[in-house]
Amino acid sequence: MEQPLAAALVAYQPALPARPACLYTSCYCEENVWKLCEYIRSQNQYPLEEFYAVFISNDRRMVPLWKQKSRRGSQPVIWDYHVILLHVSSGNQNFIYDLDTVLPFPCPFDTYVEEAFKSDDILEPGFRRKVRVVRADLYMKTFASDRSHMKDASGNWQQPPPPYPCIETADFKMNLDNFISMNPGVGWGSVLPLPEFVHGFGNQS
Repeated sequence: MEQPLAAALVAYQPALPARPACLYTSCYCEENVWKLCEYIRSQNQYPLEEFYAVFISNDRRMVPLWKQKSRRGSQPVIWDYHVILLHVSSGNQNFIYDLDTVLPFPCPFDTYVEEAFKSDDILEPGFRRKVRVVRADLYMKTFASDRSHMKDASGNWQQPPPPYPCIETADFKMNLDNFISMNPGVGWGSVLPLPEFVHGFGNQS
């Protein structure tokens, strides 16, 4: 393990159990992150307000991410969207929790940026990433999904759903598109171009 990465991980107390112990359903990253937030809230180790659900997408819904478990060799995976959890730590390094990466869990923010995001400068304009950053407590209060986006035209599951009931609120049964959308006029949280997100949350020391 590289020295800066090792030092960052040693100084940080993870907010979540090891990756294999986390509740996980393949292809339901938005719910996986919601469940991570639920766990953090139940433990009282860190304030939930230090965490953010981060939706990664763009207007074309074609975003490359490297170091994903479903990758082929060194090639990126092209997602329509992906969701990760950001911890804005009181130390000098923030951390990313991504259940779909081969990188450490948690991963220092700067390492994740370098290895998984790389740079928008190497991408064609249509593949450049944006993020929607939603504070975890707000995400838990507002997110809802009936999982209909994972059914085909015949109503069959494209991927098996999570084993627990659908997440819903008093007002919504399905609003996933409002989180995936990179239109700042809809949904919750703040929409940022990837470079602005990296500058805002990266190690400034």
